[in-house]
Amino acid sequence: MKKLNLLLTAIAILMLTPFINAQTIVGSAHDFSTQTWNTSGEICKVCHTPHNADISVSNAPLWNHQLSAVASYLVYSSATMNATVGQPDGSSKLCLSCHDGTVALQNFGGVTSGTTYMTGPNLVGTELNNDHPVSFTYDAALATADPGLFNPTTHLSGLGGTITNDLLIAGKLQCSSCHDVHNNAAGTPPSLLVKSNAASALCLTCHNK
Repeated sequence: MKKLNLLLTAIAILMLTPFINAQTIVGSAHDFSTQTWNTSGEICKVCHTPHNADISVSNAPLWNHQLSAVASYLVYSSATMNATVGQPDGSSKLCLSCHDGTVALQNFGGVTSGTTYMTGPNLVGTELNNDHPVSFTYDAALATADPGLFNPTTHLSGLGGTITNDLLIAGKLQCSSCHDVHNNAAGTPPSLLVKSNAASALCLTCHNK
């Protein structure tokens, strides 16, 4: 009986593995374990550490990568926008520590002398005026001022709760509001999105159009 139970457990694990991997960082765009510049060969270490983490940024989960020293980004602005957009903060600063192109990818764990930088379409740069604004407060007051937005405290995200609960970080819209950095890019949804954007579904989660 014991051998049978072990066999059934092994079969269950094998059957579930494709579904588990489809929703993990393994094999995703953020799986750097096979990159030549990542001499540690580890996946998580590039961004996270269990000891001596950088806690200078709020909502930074045991951060291990060197942060960007850019003092001022060119941020998005529009005469039709009611939100007040300042400099990137919180978890968006973590994303920019690679994606603004000013910090080497291998600058983690105390290393500051790396020479491999983000390039290509994943390079956001320091001019964020042509990208969706981040690091602004999205609350009921903003939705009242801008009828083109749903009230995040009551409108459902499609992920199980409200926009505030599922997508905002400390009440702010950040990069991770739309992007799941641990999601397997080969799975569903693609492009590291928190949900599918088919028929603009992700956009229309917040935008009342």
